[in-house]
Parts: sequence; structure tokens; C-alpha cells
Amino acid sequence: MTTKTLISRRSIQLLRVLVSGIFLVAGTNHLLNIEKTAKRIEQASFKGIAHFFGEPNWLIILSGIVMVAAGFLFLIGYKTKWAAITLMMVLIPITLTVQVGQITTLGPLFKNIAILGGLLFFILNDTDNLLK
Repeated sequence: MTTKTLISRRSIQLLRVLVSGIFLVAGTNHLLNIEKTAKRIEQASFKGIAHFFGEPNWLIILSGIVMVAAGFLFLIGYKTKWAAITLMMVLIPITLTVQVGQITTLGPLFKNIAILGGLLFFILNDTDNLLK
């Protein structure tokens, strides 16, 4: 037996717009400040995670492009579930590399956890069909 929960169409749109903003800003920041972002990776406790995936400068460029592209698709509500999955695949390694291990600044870690929660909402719920 399935139960339907009523969710306001406007709240879904608003959540999508608000969550997409961080990716559009962060992705643009990655592309415009490659060296600054690379320095943050090199100072991170778990920088080995980034190095495992490849050369940090290329990862920064790639993640910037992906965050801007998937963030825009997420913003406009096109293939929302797939955009959210893509954004999650970028956010998890960034969070593990840069945020985990920064015990003095737990705020950014929990910000990323909250963003992951927002993305999970769109992954677990078929919001594309709810809005039609």
C-alpha cells in the first residue's frame, strides 16, 4: 500500500532554486579561482582523496564545469533527479576532502550535509512528475 503525501508545488520549486544556488556559485568560483581552490585542497587533512581521483587543478576545473551545468539543470527543473545525483557525486568527495577533518570549523561540514539532504529529497521523490 502506498501513501501519498501532499507537498506544495511552490515549496518544491523554492527548495530546488535555493539548493541550486550553492552549486552555481561554487562552480563559478572553482573556475575563476583555480589556484585558491587548489591551495585549500593542499591544506586539507584528507587531500589524498583528491589526489586519488587525479591532479587537483584538473579536478577543480572539471568539478566547476559539472557544478555549473548540473546546477543550472537542477535550477530549471530539467532531469532534476539526475542533476541531483550528479551534484551529489561531486559534493561527496569535496566534502570528504576539504570539510572532514576540519574540527575547528564544523559549520561548513554540516552545511554540506544539509545540502546533501536537499539533494536526497529530489533523488528519492519524483518531483518532475509532481510538478506537471
